[in-house]
Amino acid sequence: MSTRPSGRKAGEMRTVSLEPNFSPYAEGSCLTKFGNTHVLCTATIEEKVPPFLRNSGTGWVTAEYGMLPRSTHTRTAREAARGKQSGRTQEIQRLIGRSLRAVTNLSLIGERQIRIDCDVIQADGGTRTASITGAWVALHYAFSKLVRDGELDQVPLRDSVGAVSCGIFQGVATLDLDYTEDSNADADTNYVLTGSGGIVEIQGTAEKKPFSRELLDELLDLAYRGIEELTKLQKNALL
Repeated sequence: MSTRPSGRKAGEMRTVSLEPNFSPYAEGSCLTKFGNTHVLCTATIEEKVPPFLRNSGTGWVTAEYGMLPRSTHTRTAREAARGKQSGRTQEIQRLIGRSLRAVTNLSLIGERQIRIDCDVIQADGGTRTASITGAWVALHYAFSKLVRDGELDQVPLRDSVGAVSCGIFQGVATLDLDYTEDSNADADTNYVLTGSGGIVEIQGTAEKKPFSRELLDELLDLAYRGIEELTKLQKNALL
């Protein structure tokens, strides 16, 4: 019998869906759902690059992340109204950008920038992992548009990239934590992995007491299992 509040088995993902082309105006988009966590990811093509890349012949991929005021149980004030982004927001959007650049051949883009926007519509844990997973789909569609328009010869992506959370809940290594599980976990980790198994980034924290190498290995094994599922969904979203 599962001890998870969700009733899922320890190695079971939430129901995940990736709906491409959700936004009719963006060059690429994907409505991403990890259970009750819903994130709209859009990709915008800009015919310019940041100042540090001017005249380099190289492009850039960057990301912005935000949570809508009622994506959570109580209203979260808009960061624009407060006049600055939180440290958490900055950390997550930098993570999204790093993850996408890790699988992008920036030298093939030319001097243009792809800006990814990840807007959390509904939050129930794992917003950063859902954002990365859906952002890759949106990015692929934006690059595909450039290919169709004759601006690029090929989609400049070396691999897919996705992300999943794992944690130690009630002493058990557990895959894809929702908010209730995450807020009561003994350890919380996030894994950004490529479809071919490459490691882009691992984030991990013991919340109460240190955890063992054996549990870390279990968490990594679960992460690879989750990414395998997500990679299949990403590829299906491109069909």
